[in-house]
Amino acid sequence: MDYTLMIGGLALVLGILIGYFVRQIVANRDIQKTRKEAQNLLDEATTKYNELLRAAREEAIKVGNAAEAESKERRLEIQRIEKRVNQKEEALERKLEAVERRDRDLDSKKKDIERATAELQAIREKQLAKLESISGTSSEEARTLLLQELKQEVEEEASQQVRVWEAQIKEEADERVRDILATAIQRCATDVVSETTISAVPLPSDEMKGRLIGREGRNIRALEQATGVDLIIDDTPETVTISSFDPMRREVARLALSKLILDGRIHPARIKEIVDKTKTEVEATARSEGERAAYEAGVPGLHPELIKLLGQLKFRTSYGQNVLLHSLEVSHLAGMLASEIGANANIAKKAGLLHDIGKAIDHQTEGPHALIGADLVKQWDKNPEVVQAVAEHHGEAETSTVMGFIVAAADAISGSRPGARRESLDQYLKRVKDLEDIAADFPGVEKTFAIQAGREVRVMVKPDKVDDLTAVRLARDISKKIEESLTYPGQIKVMVIRETTAIDYAK
Repeated sequence: MDYTLMIGGLALVLGILIGYFVRQIVANRDIQKTRKEAQNLLDEATTKYNELLRAAREEAIKVGNAAEAESKERRLEIQRIEKRVNQKEEALERKLEAVERRDRDLDSKKKDIERATAELQAIREKQLAKLESISGTSSEEARTLLLQELKQEVEEEASQQVRVWEAQIKEEADERVRDILATAIQRCATDVVSETTISAVPLPSDEMKGRLIGREGRNIRALEQATGVDLIIDDTPETVTISSFDPMRREVARLALSKLILDGRIHPARIKEIVDKTKTEVEATARSEGERAAYEAGVPGLHPELIKLLGQLKFRTSYGQNVLLHSLEVSHLAGMLASEIGANANIAKKAGLLHDIGKAIDHQTEGPHALIGADLVKQWDKNPEVVQAVAEHHGEAETSTVMGFIVAAADAISGSRPGARRESLDQYLKRVKDLEDIAADFPGVEKTFAIQAGREVRVMVKPDKVDDLTAVRLARDISKKIEESLTYPGQIKVMVIRETTAIDYAK
């Protein structure tokens, strides 16, 4: 039992020893293996270190060589820059020396010039004093005389040049205007209608005059009160004359009187009945004539009140010219003129048709018919160009728009054609006298003559007070004064005549 325990104990001890030695052997073997691996790793690291060290040394050598080369290049560049700077400094020093020499030379020359200027000034003063003593005129007076002569010379040259320019511009403008107006006039051909402010009604017999007058004149008074006209029953055989400045009243009276004569029943009640019916008919006729005129002019969309007033112009005359036909003609001419110069033809036609619409009520309202018409058009037509053209066409308002000029030109063409209008003797004589008086107001004018029915003014001037160039300026000034002072269709020629006569006797 004891041996067994001993043997077991020895075996255990022996096993432990054997295990220890075995572990020592295995550990030594692992240690040797590890040492070998470590040695291998050390060798590899040493090799790599040497390779890296060698590569680093080579790279360092390359970098050093490059840095040395770059440093050398920079040193060379710095040397070149220093050399150029030194050269520029030397050049600047040379230039500064040259500038200093030039300044010294200029100072010397300036002093010489100042001395020479002083000497010249002294000589000039001596000569000026000598000239003043010789001529007896001071320098200020001589300068004034010289300036006056120079001014006169410049004015003469300017007048000559202005005369040339005016001739050229007038020739070009006249040619262009003739083409435009001729084209417009050729495209518009209308009849000339001349009327008066009185109407004559034929009677079947002189016995009818008594019936129109009635007992104690009650029929004629009733007719005059109902129509607002004057009936003139005189010794003219078989004719009754109706006089009134209101065209509508005159037309109503004419038609009513014709109906009463045909009817034969003439008494105050019948007169009132016929006159009332006739007024309605005339108003309808006026409205129809207004619509017809608007249609013929190509102006649609007019306000009914404007149509009504336009139709009333059918019974209105101006200088013997029917105003509605005149307005229709002006509308056509204005549209053609506008199309020729590139303006709005539709607006021009409307403004031309309505330009005299103020004449429909000018016997009821104070003021020029152009401004009255402009107010009427402004109420029922909101086009400002039409309103402005109506206001400007007669000169009551300053003409500043293209439409104003177009309508004024068309109005002048329509009114100035031969036979279109009549002019009373008093008005003709007044216009001729005004022309002569305007020309006679200018200095140097001796006599004035208005000839060719006031279309030309001949002005005789005093030759000792008006020279040739002044005569040109005088003709232009007289023309401008006539344009500002008078209203007339067409143009007026102003001719200034300067005549010098030399007389001698042979003995």
